[in-house]
Amino acid sequence: MSDVIECEYTVEGDGPPLFLIHGIGAARDTWRYLMPVLTEHFTVISYDLRGHGNSPQPEGEFGLDELVADLEALRAKLGIERAHFAGHSLGGMIGPAYARKYPDRVLSIGLLSTAAGRTEADSKAVWGVVHAMEEQGIANILPTLKDRWYTDGFLESHPEIVQRRMDQVIGTKGDIFMNVFRIYAGTEMLPWLHEIKHPCLVLTGEKDGGCNPRLNQLIHDELENSELVVLPELKHSILLEDGANVARHLVRFIQGLEA
Repeated sequence: MSDVIECEYTVEGDGPPLFLIHGIGAARDTWRYLMPVLTEHFTVISYDLRGHGNSPQPEGEFGLDELVADLEALRAKLGIERAHFAGHSLGGMIGPAYARKYPDRVLSIGLLSTAAGRTEADSKAVWGVVHAMEEQGIANILPTLKDRWYTDGFLESHPEIVQRRMDQVIGTKGDIFMNVFRIYAGTEMLPWLHEIKHPCLVLTGEKDGGCNPRLNQLIHDELENSELVVLPELKHSILLEDGANVARHLVRFIQGLEA
């Protein structure tokens, strides 16, 4: 496929293959606090989405289908027949969309801090963020996003981690950031989630505003074979704020499939 991007990736660890799919304006380093746990059990493939991190910049607009195609191209390049997949936020939409298109390549899916079944009010809220960034600039809306992503305690105790993440957003090309944010805002998985037959771990933070337990309960209810976990007190940035715990849940879930 001519419009596929060859994304930059890292392979670490040993064991069954596990692909990690990051979210908006992030990169594969967003998984760094999960890696010490995950690499003890899995061959972990993390990669930068097109236009993110060290991956090439695409030409023109792209959608969820192109992100799925990039992931399939990476799997094929590595020669991995079947794997586990886990994605955060937008990545939690790419993973199920990939499984829907390539079901025979998927062993399980982790849907981390993602959304489906948005009400009209939910959609209005997320599109409101998109429009605010379009009108006022991404940098001017970042303080709002920062408060939605992190708990107050983490903002106070780990300002350097938060700032690194903010710098990462600003370092992502504006048109790419807005492109993927629109994909996140405009994707509705609920009508087709019932098609996903793979074992799924649905996990989110108790106080995540945009990917809240209510929406994750809907995801869990639509999936044929899933487990729902809600992490107390956490907001959206579970990978940076409580990465080792998220990793332990993934390990427990996947190893439970083999028991």
